[in-house]
Amino acid sequence: MILWIDTTEKNLIKVALKTKKKNYWQRAKVARYQDGKLLVMISKLLEREKVDFNDIKKIEVVDVGGSFTSLRIGVLTANALAYAYQIPVQGSSGAKLKNSGDFKLVLPIYNREPNIGKKKS
Repeated sequence: MILWIDTTEKNLIKVALKTKKKNYWQRAKVARYQDGKLLVMISKLLEREKVDFNDIKKIEVVDVGGSFTSLRIGVLTANALAYAYQIPVQGSSGAKLKNSGDFKLVLPIYNREPNIGKKKS
């Protein structure tokens, strides 16, 4: 079973459990700040489908597009879960993973410069 994560759309989180036979989707609109809601959504999806996290064999994450912060939240969460459960992680772009010791990480691919705070004059 594969856990799929997409946080690239503004105010929307999408997670899914993918199997060879069927995909189980969970979508949620969020007003702001996806960080605290993503793990809750994953937990609720697993609970609803009666799946234990140990049944997850791989995590796929959308690793390109969207806002700087949204993209970073999805990729960071995917990497952290994969590391914690010692399962492979893969980015949707197919980009090469970064080696970090004996663990491989997905790196976010930003399609523009971050727009954080005010520009200095």
